[in-house]
Amino acid sequence: MKKSLMRFIAGRASTIVDNRTYSSWRFYCSPTSSSSRPPPNGKLFVAGLSWSVDEKSLKDAFSSFGHVSEVRIMYDKDTGRSRGFGFVHFSKEDEARCAKDAMDGKALLGRPLRISFALEKIRGAPVVVPRLPNGNA
Repeated sequence: MKKSLMRFIAGRASTIVDNRTYSSWRFYCSPTSSSSRPPPNGKLFVAGLSWSVDEKSLKDAFSSFGHVSEVRIMYDKDTGRSRGFGFVHFSKEDEARCAKDAMDGKALLGRPLRISFALEKIRGAPVVVPRLPNGNA
């Protein structure tokens, strides 16, 4: 199934002009098998934060699940207001997993939280967006 899908995408991405094949899309494919995914770490991504949540209240909400080593809320650089998400770092992965399972969907200051394990930031990796050939939709 995966190979046939990739052949379909690659076939749609090629254009034949004067018996030459030109690729009009650039894309990268990474394996999606569970063995290639890095294991979850102790860093949680917390979305759905109220504007009134600060680092102390977020740390207090999660500290009952284990040792919280760091809390960061992302703020808008122009307004100084919270962007509605942040990160909670636990010292142990199993503490982070317990906190995620218990707090995902629970309300904090009137807003339900959406929690997932944070992905590690990869610096210098290209972000590739497929481009459609002109005139083709």
